[in-house]
Amino acid sequence: MKNIFNLEIHNDSLDAKITAGFERLSQVFRVLLWENAKNNDLSPIQIQLLIFIKYHSANKATVSYLAKEFNLTKATISDSIRVLEQRKYIIKVPHSQDSRSSTISLTLEGIQAVHLTENFINPVYDIIASTPENDKIILWRNITSLIQQLNHLQLISAQNSCSMCGYFQQENDINYCRLLQIRLKTDDIRLDCADHKPVRL
Repeated sequence: MKNIFNLEIHNDSLDAKITAGFERLSQVFRVLLWENAKNNDLSPIQIQLLIFIKYHSANKATVSYLAKEFNLTKATISDSIRVLEQRKYIIKVPHSQDSRSSTISLTLEGIQAVHLTENFINPVYDIIASTPENDKIILWRNITSLIQQLNHLQLISAQNSCSMCGYFQQENDINYCRLLQIRLKTDDIRLDCADHKPVRL
């Protein structure tokens, strides 16, 4: 395994430079999230949980699902949920059939917190929005391919992506959605779909 942080290797290898570039980009997201968290007296994971719960269906707003989505332990998620509940950003609604389980919902305060925090990603979005369309298509094709490969290595969650969906079909490099009954172009591929159907193993 080559050390991409060794500049003698790094500067002579495009593979190493691209890998190091992704590592540098990950720092940007951490900095933006931490800065936002500091300004709003929340932790980064608390912000991510509030945003996720706001924009996803109730069946995904459980400790078990959130732990899988964010690749964290249930204990870590439970700690963050407990703090958010104490601050009245969320409420837990027990399941009617199992009192040990509950669905997490945002309160009005929680919704306001999302409105204050969800713009942390805007600087990156603005740069991408100004990129030529053809370059964006190529970038998205490469990103979705990389995510799919990392998911197969169990290094990243891609639970609701097209490639992990029961409606998704691929033949001769042509992607097709059986739910929408359309051929999927590169920019049609979704990373997080509300109509996602888990693949039966």
